[in-house]
Amino acid sequence: MLLLGLRGTGKTVLLNEIGRNAERDGFLVSRVESPEGESLARLLYPEMRRAIRSLSGVEAAKQIAIRGLKALRNFASAFKIEMGGVEISVEPEPGLADTGDLQYDLPELFILIGRAAQAAGRGWVLLIDEVQYLSEADLSALIVAMHRIAQEGLPVILIGAGLPQIARLAGEAKSYAERLFLYPPVGPLDQASARQAIEKPIVDEDAQITPEALDLIAERTKGYPFFLQEWAFVVWNNAEGPTITIADADNSYAETLALLDEGFFKVRIDRLTRAEVQFVKAMAGLGDGPYAMADIAQAMGRSQGSLGPARASIISKGMIYSTDHGYLDFSVPLFAEFMRRQG
Repeated sequence: MLLLGLRGTGKTVLLNEIGRNAERDGFLVSRVESPEGESLARLLYPEMRRAIRSLSGVEAAKQIAIRGLKALRNFASAFKIEMGGVEISVEPEPGLADTGDLQYDLPELFILIGRAAQAAGRGWVLLIDEVQYLSEADLSALIVAMHRIAQEGLPVILIGAGLPQIARLAGEAKSYAERLFLYPPVGPLDQASARQAIEKPIVDEDAQITPEALDLIAERTKGYPFFLQEWAFVVWNNAEGPTITIADADNSYAETLALLDEGFFKVRIDRLTRAEVQFVKAMAGLGDGPYAMADIAQAMGRSQGSLGPARASIISKGMIYSTDHGYLDFSVPLFAEFMRRQG
């Protein structure tokens, strides 16, 4: 399963909750976040090692797990991964996960972990956040590994999360990814859920909020969980009485925007070069997206071809994504409004 959504919609929160549920049910759980520029082999190595060592303590899985440790030693050597001073005390087995090609070696390791888990009566849940930052080769290898797991019927589950372009990237990497994964969207809350998210914590603290104040917050935040959370936080701190009124909510709006502008939005705009800032300014100046590349180029007085490198760079930084052929949108909700506030 790959959870798809914009920034601030709660994908990471969902991953963590899935992990907690899995641990309660006795699964081995591994959590990784894919930073820009880091290889999947380095990300997964310590988690695979931890899973195999855990399974090696179960008598029924011991022999398979030992073979897994041999494979892991080969893998670390092939991908030049430092083992942090912790030696894997097994002899290497030539020809086992040692090609140096992740598309061949990762499936071998996953299958050994899966077989060991099956023998132990356990399951392995791998949670990967920010999947969009994986290279095409790494994403392809991950998909191949999970395809092999599915074919073998082994108890290994991958749940990833990231920006909406992951579905397209996965399909481009391997055509069968469309059949292999579920792609549930994680978007804004509907009005009823948004109201509940605001009201329940308030009521739990023996306070109240008027229906008008609830409607104002739910409507202006457009149901996006992070913005809703920020505004509710500010209004809770600012309200004087036990009942939060529409005046309390309205009076807290400017402070909420300032917090978002200086935090949530600023850290993202600061990652862009001057030329890239001009690109996203032109997008925002066109209103709310999605935005046609032709319109962005016209607004900047440039040809579409000349904007290709900037477009690719901003996409790689996770700020925008392709919604359709020739169309872009911001990966950060309400970012266009933020850019327009900057003048």
